[in-house]
Amino acid sequence: QVQLEESGGGLVQAGGSLGLSCAASGNIYSIDAAAWYRQAPGKQRELVASIISGRSTNYADSVKGRFTISRDNAKNTVHLQMNSLTPEDTAVYYCAASVRRSLLGSVQNYWGQGTQVTVSS
Repeated sequence: QVQLEESGGGLVQAGGSLGLSCAASGNIYSIDAAAWYRQAPGKQRELVASIISGRSTNYADSVKGRFTISRDNAKNTVHLQMNSLTPEDTAVYYCAASVRRSLLGSVQNYWGQGTQVTVSS
């Protein structure tokens, strides 16, 4: 089994910064790709940023230039650095990972429980 645990959420004023971390644990051979999603009240969950094993990254237009996703393969962790936060960034942020549990095994997708990020104006 694989578990993803997010940390680092909280309350911050507009213009401030927060860093989120996602630690993967369990039976992991490799993490092929990882991503951060968010869901604001009354809205659908949306992709914020993603990173694949080759370190190629992708960002939602709304966060480009403000958010940075990174990964530490040795520690099976994924980070999201969020700068210049606005109230529109308020949401529950979820970590997702596509995990391979053995060299020839299939990839399975896992989700964390989410961490609240609240940006006050």
